[in-house]
Amino acid sequence: MTPQEKAKELIDTMSKQTYQYQEYAGARYTTCEIGYEAGKKCALKTVDEIILSAPFEPVDTDWDEAGSSAQYWYPQKLEDSAKWWSEVKNEIENL
Repeated sequence: MTPQEKAKELIDTMSKQTYQYQEYAGARYTTCEIGYEAGKKCALKTVDEIILSAPFEPVDTDWDEAGSSAQYWYPQKLEDSAKWWSEVKNEIENL
């Protein structure tokens, strides 16, 4: 999945969330969609939290290109993942 596809998926998912709440003491419920702009803000916040968590996925870091050693592979994997999620964030901002 490309960063652009992931950005669109996140915005679509966040925009279509519906919430049900009880209007009063009776059993009456109302639903409302949060909409595109609010969904976009939620998607940005989600990506910010993912970046702050120092994710390892999704990346395709090659073991040989990282020096065939865990000493170099793990930092490279973190760097590649952070770059990918930053690209997702840029795509969300541009949509």
